[in-house]
Amino acid sequence: VVSGVLTLGAEVICARVPGLTAKQREMCRSSPDAMVAVGDGVRLATSECRHQFKFHRWNCTAISNPTSFGHVVIVGVVAGSREAAFTYAISSAGVAYALAAACAKGNISSCGCAPGPKVKEPAPSGWKWAGCSVDVGFAMRFARKFLDARELEGDERSLMNLHNNKAGRKAIKLNLSTECKCHGVSGSCTMKTCWKALPPFREIGDKLMKKYYRARPVALSQITTHVTRATKPKKHLVLKKGKIPIKRTPKKSDLVFLQTSPNYCERDLAAGSLGTIGRACNRTSRGIDGCDLMCCGRGYNTHQYTKTTQCRCQFVWCCSVNCDTCSERTEEYTCK
Repeated sequence: VVSGVLTLGAEVICARVPGLTAKQREMCRSSPDAMVAVGDGVRLATSECRHQFKFHRWNCTAISNPTSFGHVVIVGVVAGSREAAFTYAISSAGVAYALAAACAKGNISSCGCAPGPKVKEPAPSGWKWAGCSVDVGFAMRFARKFLDARELEGDERSLMNLHNNKAGRKAIKLNLSTECKCHGVSGSCTMKTCWKALPPFREIGDKLMKKYYRARPVALSQITTHVTRATKPKKHLVLKKGKIPIKRTPKKSDLVFLQTSPNYCERDLAAGSLGTIGRACNRTSRGIDGCDLMCCGRGYNTHQYTKTTQCRCQFVWCCSVNCDTCSERTEEYTCK
């Protein structure tokens, strides 16, 4: 679907994509080239999420439709949990990352290269900002308008999703790398230029994973201040200490969650858990991938396999190769 936007016509394709809000559908029609990057970003986020959680009980079953235009559907994870927080953050980061990369390649007509950073960030000594810095500003604005358009309710869960969307985009902006090149005849280096580039997306995933472990519990603030007849009380999230909300607000770069995650041991779709029955585990590990923790004390099944290969091959003059047949027995373990 994504790759056919430009060739089949934006009007027809955007009308057929399921799950888009009216604002998202309008953005799809007006910027079909950017929609290709949005789809690429969701697939990138899906792959990274599954990498980060491959040894966890919850293994990123959240982004259930990676071929869509950023229509993130939560499946197999409790909405409002820290796993949901990571899902929204990595999806938002993936879309912003793919948009910035597409801009730098010239694949989106409304953006391209960006000027170097502002004066407050000087270039390395003896160098100057030039070249093609990634247009992270455009990428963050487009990702914000497109993904945040889904959060229309204004309740605590929408506020949580908006906060984590922003934290994901912010991870891109805060982790841009600086690349430099020396120009000149015969290596004279008469001109030295630097520009801002995207880091490997794995680096973004690693950063957000650290924030997942340090995610902050929050609640909807029940206190409104400076409210006049001309203004409405503004809802916002505040940190919790234990079960009691406090007046402090979370940092914009933090991941936040509303409720404690389940253990994800048993299948309970109503609670948002797919369980770990049938999951592969490591019998000798005492970590989160070990059979004791992964299988939640239920035990595990052992599967034995025999693999036959050709081995100890020798070249015989002339002209043949003689090999022995070797058998190797392996075992795999899955949770009961």
